[in-house]
Amino acid sequence: MSKKEIIVQKFGGSSVANAEKIKKAAQKAINEFKQGKQVVMVASARGKQTDQLIADALEVNPNPPKREMDQLLSTGEQQTVSLVAMAIEGMGYKAISFTGAQIRMITDSVHTKARIKSIDVERIKKELDKGNIVIVAGFQGIDENENITTLGRGGSDTSAVALAAALKADTCDIYTDVDGVYTTDPRIFKDAVKLEQISYDEILEMASLGAGVMHGRSIEFGKKYNVIIHVRSSMSDKKGTLITHEVPQMEGILVSGATIEKNLAKVSMVGVDNKPGNAAKIFAHLAEAKVSVNDIIQTEVSKQKANISFTVNKNDFNDAKKAVESIKEKVGCDNVFYRDDIAEVSAIGVGMRTHYGVANMMFSALAKEKINIDSITTSEIRISCLVDKAQGDKALICVCKTFELDKPVNKRSYVK
Repeated sequence: MSKKEIIVQKFGGSSVANAEKIKKAAQKAINEFKQGKQVVMVASARGKQTDQLIADALEVNPNPPKREMDQLLSTGEQQTVSLVAMAIEGMGYKAISFTGAQIRMITDSVHTKARIKSIDVERIKKELDKGNIVIVAGFQGIDENENITTLGRGGSDTSAVALAAALKADTCDIYTDVDGVYTTDPRIFKDAVKLEQISYDEILEMASLGAGVMHGRSIEFGKKYNVIIHVRSSMSDKKGTLITHEVPQMEGILVSGATIEKNLAKVSMVGVDNKPGNAAKIFAHLAEAKVSVNDIIQTEVSKQKANISFTVNKNDFNDAKKAVESIKEKVGCDNVFYRDDIAEVSAIGVGMRTHYGVANMMFSALAKEKINIDSITTSEIRISCLVDKAQGDKALICVCKTFELDKPVNKRSYVK
């Protein structure tokens, strides 16, 4: 007897927001089941339910304990999976729902942002072999002391890809309210086109730079365990975007996508004593303040002095200021400048590894539009520029036009 294909389907909150949408999600699972596949669904809390639960908690305690928040927030997904199972049963097919605890999705004990340590899929496999469609609550797990935990932002995506990895599923379909991954944000660049395929590395860069299609942790799981991820619309059966390992034909594409991140602030420490250990002191101090740092640039001005600049999320800006003000004299800093009126525009593509001139194209295009660049950071497959926030959208559109992100890959003038 040949092994049945396993498919994992994840439905976000907007895809299960009401009874009609729950039935549509159920039908998608049934359609795959009728093709002879074993189906595991992962569901988020419906619509804005998580936001409402947070509001309920704050009404009774403005600083609720994180353990109790996890207890509370996990109920949103629990309701959804039960309703999806009921919908499938109502359509004449067998279904069973589970919480993260019931399938032994074991995490660490960091409440509200736990990380998955292991998953026991034996119970799921037994139910699949009985002919059930299995529905699992996303976003949640349980620690080794039986406490309910939640995985933080993008947690349901992470649950789905982790389950697909543990089950050795053939694909993991991520159903959302968009029909795939686009070259950039269509709300800013209306001519953005949907990508048929993108590499794990490219989508990881895009996710870290503000693109909101999928959360980075789920992509990391996919890359590590070779899970093929298919981002597609919950409103249609059209093919979406496949996220896979890099393939040779991707090298011909200079830039696959562009992003903009507007929720940033910049700290520039000017004239720091140029001696070993000072950078470590600064960033250790920021870490103690629980400030997450993004791009870092250090420049030697002389043998005696150096400049250190870095960006942070605006939510961390005040904490970053306090941390820097308390450490600046200890590292001999002459002055500190703060900016919260910036945006980061980035071009991303694995083709940068094998092509030269990409930076020149980007910088020349921005200069032609009279867009000044505050600072530049790069990786092997990314070029990012900080610009005035007021010129952010204009800069993104400029980059998109330069790299022909309004055209399918095979129609771009530079692709052989």
